[in-house]
Amino acid sequence: MFHNTCGRRGRFVRTIGMALAVSITMSGCSTVSDWFADEEELEIRQLKPIEAKFQPKLNWERDIGDGVEHYFSRLRPVYAYDKLYAADRHGAVVAMDPTTGKVIWQKNFAQFRDEGMMSSVTRLWRSGETARIGGIAVAEKLVFIGTENGYVAALDAESGELVWDATVPGEVLAAPAIDEGILVVNTGAGSLFGFRTRDGEQLWRHEGDTPPLTLRGISGPIASNGGAIIGTPTGKIQVNLIDSGVLAWETVIATPTGATELERIVDIDTTPILFGGTIYTVSYNGTLAAVELRTGRVIWKREYASFRNLTLDGNKIFVVDNNSNVYALDRRNGVELWSQSGLKLRSLTAATPVGEHVVVGDNWGFLHWIEQESGQIVARLDVGGDDEDDAIFAAPLEVDNTVVAVTRTGTVASVSISQ
Repeated sequence: MFHNTCGRRGRFVRTIGMALAVSITMSGCSTVSDWFADEEELEIRQLKPIEAKFQPKLNWERDIGDGVEHYFSRLRPVYAYDKLYAADRHGAVVAMDPTTGKVIWQKNFAQFRDEGMMSSVTRLWRSGETARIGGIAVAEKLVFIGTENGYVAALDAESGELVWDATVPGEVLAAPAIDEGILVVNTGAGSLFGFRTRDGEQLWRHEGDTPPLTLRGISGPIASNGGAIIGTPTGKIQVNLIDSGVLAWETVIATPTGATELERIVDIDTTPILFGGTIYTVSYNGTLAAVELRTGRVIWKREYASFRNLTLDGNKIFVVDNNSNVYALDRRNGVELWSQSGLKLRSLTAATPVGEHVVVGDNWGFLHWIEQESGQIVARLDVGGDDEDDAIFAAPLEVDNTVVAVTRTGTVASVSISQ
C-alpha cells in the first residue's frame, strides 16, 4: 500500500539532491497510487475510434433546473399524451413539447420556510430548499412524483395543477407504478404503499424486510395483471395483489455469501420487466433470472451482476453490468448472444432499444449507439461537453425514433440520426 508522506518526509531529508528528488516525485503532495489512478482515469476517458455508420444530430436542448448534481438518482423523463415530462431533484417538474423542447407548463416543489412578512419577497430571489424528487410517472391523465422526503403528489397532466398529495414514512427513490386505478409506491424503508389515483387515499401498506446494509437505490415497482411486482433488498422477487397489498408470492433470486455485510449485499435494485407471463430481473451480486409470473418458479438463471435496469426488445434482453460491459441475451433461455466491453468502466446507463440499435449514455456526457444484431458500436455523440459534471446518469428515452437524454446539470437533449 502506498502512503502519503508529504509533510513528514522533510524531517528525514538531509541533502539537497534527495530533497530535489522528493520534490519531483511527490509534487503536489500526491502519491504514486494517485498517479496510477490519474493514468487509469485518463485511459478510461480516451474513447477508442469507431467506424461510424451514421452521424447523430442534436435537435434541441433545454435546461429544466439544477438536475441531480452529484447525488444518486433514477430520475428519468417520461413520454405520454404527446408531451415529454421531466423533473430535477431540486423540485422543478416540467411538461415539454418533444419536437421543440418548448416548456408547456412548470411546477416547482422546492420547499420554503415561513418567514412572515418577508416570505413573499424572499421567494423572488431564493429557490427554496430542495424537494429531492426521486421518481416521476405518468398515467390516467396524471403526473405522479415521489421524493426522498416521503412526499407523493399527483398533478394534472395537461395543466400541471396539483390534484392531491400525501406523505409516506420513507424515501421514494424510484418511479411509482400505476394499474387499475391504484398508484404503487416503493420506499427505501422497505414499505410498499397503494394509493387511489383519483384522490390519493391510502388503500394499503405492506411491510418488507430490510437487511442492515443495502444499496442506496430501491427497485422501481411495476403494476400489471392485478399485481405489483418489485425486487427486494433481500434478493427476492415479490408480487403483491394490487387491490389489497397482500403478498401473493415471493421467490429468492440471489443468496447472500461472504463474511462481511458488504460482501453479503444481494439487492435487486432494478425495476423488473414483465413480458409474456415472465418476469426478468437482475441482482447486484450477480444473478440474472427469468421467473414465471403465475407461480414464481425460476425458469433460468445466469451469472450477471447489475444495479442498472434491464431492457428488452423482441427476443433479446440487454444487460449493462456493474463494470459497464454491455450484453445481449436470448430472453427465452438466457444464452449470451454478444458482449461489448469497449465502454468498460465509463459508468454507463441502462441500454435503451431504439430501432436496430441500443443507446447508452456515459459518465462524460456521450451517447453511444450499439447494433442490436452484432454488438458493435456504430455511432456516438457528445451531449454533455465531455465534462464529468454533465454525465448522462439515466437511461436515454426513445420518443418517436429520437433519443432524449438528461444530464446531471439538468440539460434535456433530443437527438436524431441520419443514415
